[in-house]
Amino acid sequence: MPLSTFIMFAEVAKLLACSRFAIAFTGAGISAESGVPTFRGKNGLWKTYRAEELATPEAFRKDPPLVWSFYRWRMGKIIRAKPNPAHYALAELERMGILKAVITQNVDDLHREAGSRGLIELHGNIFRVRCTSCSYTENLKESGRLDEFLEERDLPRCPKCGSLLRPDVVWFGEPLPQTALAEAFSIAEKADLVLVIGTSGLVYPAAYIPYIVKERGGKVVEVNTERSGITPIADIFLRGRAGEVMGKLLSEVKRVGE
Repeated sequence: MPLSTFIMFAEVAKLLACSRFAIAFTGAGISAESGVPTFRGKNGLWKTYRAEELATPEAFRKDPPLVWSFYRWRMGKIIRAKPNPAHYALAELERMGILKAVITQNVDDLHREAGSRGLIELHGNIFRVRCTSCSYTENLKESGRLDEFLEERDLPRCPKCGSLLRPDVVWFGEPLPQTALAEAFSIAEKADLVLVIGTSGLVYPAAYIPYIVKERGGKVVEVNTERSGITPIADIFLRGRAGEVMGKLLSEVKRVGE
């Protein structure tokens, strides 16, 4: 590792150790090492599938069996994924009292599985379903019904009113959940440092998070394999795979604290 990279790791570790209110903002890149396909990367899902046929309210109204076959396939793939060192590093930084929140665009539930508790899921959770007519929601992992659900071939129906269930994720053309977005913006306004990990920085309004921190005088540290829409405002850019970079950064933070 070049000397300049060592210096940047040491600088970020000191910034984190001295921070008053550090947060993380994560995208699909943090889960790529866990085997979860990204959407816009080189081998992203939208390179193979047409988003407008699978991830819009219009697509669901037109062909719910097609949409549900895609999401059941994704659920089955993601449930086999495990958190990687980047997820665990963020959870450990939270346990150390350094990281106050993780704001994620991911729906894969890996942050929660790794132990993060201060978690805001801006785009929903793929293991949750909700009714298209009433207020019914269910987390299939928590209810223990996921295996049964994945084996079913019929369209899932609400046990309360009989209407169709849908994935509780944000589709193209839909607004983000207002409560989650308002909480994320409020937290970003308090932050003096944000770790931006594995996001393209192209999906708004979520991508405003680092800008809010920057405008309030906070530091922006980006961890990514390539430049993104956030790179121009990043104070420090750590190039590399999220698991490798965050593992080394966590070790450096612990060394600073000794």
